[in-house]
Amino acid sequence: MPLSVNGILCALALLALWRPEQLTEACSCAPVHPQQAFCNADVVIRAKVVGEREVDSGNDVYGNPIKRIQYEIKQIKMFKGPTQDIEAVFTAPVSAVCGVTLDTSGKKEYLISGKAEGGGQMHVTLCDYIMSWDSLSTTQKKSLTQRYQMGCDCKIVRCPSLPCEISAPEECLWTDLMIEKQVHGRQANHYACVKRSDGSCSWYRGVAPPKKDFLDAEDP
Repeated sequence: MPLSVNGILCALALLALWRPEQLTEACSCAPVHPQQAFCNADVVIRAKVVGEREVDSGNDVYGNPIKRIQYEIKQIKMFKGPTQDIEAVFTAPVSAVCGVTLDTSGKKEYLISGKAEGGGQMHVTLCDYIMSWDSLSTTQKKSLTQRYQMGCDCKIVRCPSLPCEISAPEECLWTDLMIEKQVHGRQANHYACVKRSDGSCSWYRGVAPPKKDFLDAEDP
């Protein structure tokens, strides 16, 4: 049965009352291996958060002010990024649009990865790799200084279902989600995908840097 003119006008009125953010879907991120997150990021730092405030960042297409959360941080170490220390981290105000909530007491240390904004600033979302420093494994902490960077020419491929296999020699197959049913599994916590002397890539485990001509994954 065709809609009446009044019915159409009512529907349009309801749509007009909906705010744009109410039409936005919840934040959704694909899981990534820590090495992949490191390679994708502009900036990777170890830091404490010591302050927080809401700031305006211009206006959207409707003329409404865009709000962001600005975290004041104390950088402890930079693993990747500009020569200038990062002093402020920006994020969206709510998790529905991928905003990140951080402890501002200054007591908790984080590993924070994200996009550089210049002037000692960076932007982060829930899709970036942000972890409590104490939750990282010894291998992950060591890998931040050299090994992850060595594998940035490699490609870590997530296993979607069993059986699965690589399609190119520069790939490493990530099976944590399929075999262990979790993102932070054995490969994420203890392995890096590193290029070998023949140009192919393979998982490597160990705290020491890989041997120049290592053949495959090896234990410490």
